[in-house]
Amino acid sequence: MQFQIEHGPAFAWLRVQLGAGERITAEAGAMVRQSPTLEMDTRLNAPRSTGVFGKIWGFMVAMARKMFGGETPFLNDFHGATGGEVVLAPSLSGSVVHRRLGGGSTMFVQTGSYLASSGNVDMRIRWGGLRSFFGGEGLVLLECFGDGDLFMNSYGGVTEVPIDGAFVVDTGHIVAFEGSLDFKVRSIGGLKSFLFSGEGLVCEFQGRGTVFIQSRNMDSLVSWLSPMLGS
Repeated sequence: MQFQIEHGPAFAWLRVQLGAGERITAEAGAMVRQSPTLEMDTRLNAPRSTGVFGKIWGFMVAMARKMFGGETPFLNDFHGATGGEVVLAPSLSGSVVHRRLGGGSTMFVQTGSYLASSGNVDMRIRWGGLRSFFGGEGLVLLECFGDGDLFMNSYGGVTEVPIDGAFVVDTGHIVAFEGSLDFKVRSIGGLKSFLFSGEGLVCEFQGRGTVFIQSRNMDSLVSWLSPMLGS
């Protein structure tokens, strides 16, 4: 598989050239165009399972991702006997970043930032607990692991920040982080700062690894648009 990230950083999309028998999995609705030689299969956004009870469990997992994590309940697999090209784009304007997984590495991706993956990358939902819920990242994180290519998208530009020790970032600016990092959500100041500073909560990372942060905040966009939609 060959790929190019084009039109970045503001309006990036992912152009993928698949060889014979290769496939890529993408978020539902991400396809911009594809070669007529490619086929597309749609499946639940859940671990593959067999049997009646396995399929029921898969449906429940997919619905949980939709309800609590904001993820689509479906994924699309693109493949073809002779290969072909597919172009994928996220819903919001921003960057697309690539991360190669392997050797036991894990990436935790925030709600809505998963775009596509290839190879033997697997995904499962991880309950972040109340700290992530009140931190604005949703109650569910997407844990990506295995051996293959992972593509993530952001709202705005993306910066990779290598951490060796402690690092603090606003929860709304997190795209993803490596599983080697520990984190906790806390307020940036006292009660007065929490209520009136407009900063909300921050995530404090500890350890060694990489955090991907985005230059814009989706919650801020929603807050800016809401008064206009209500008028």
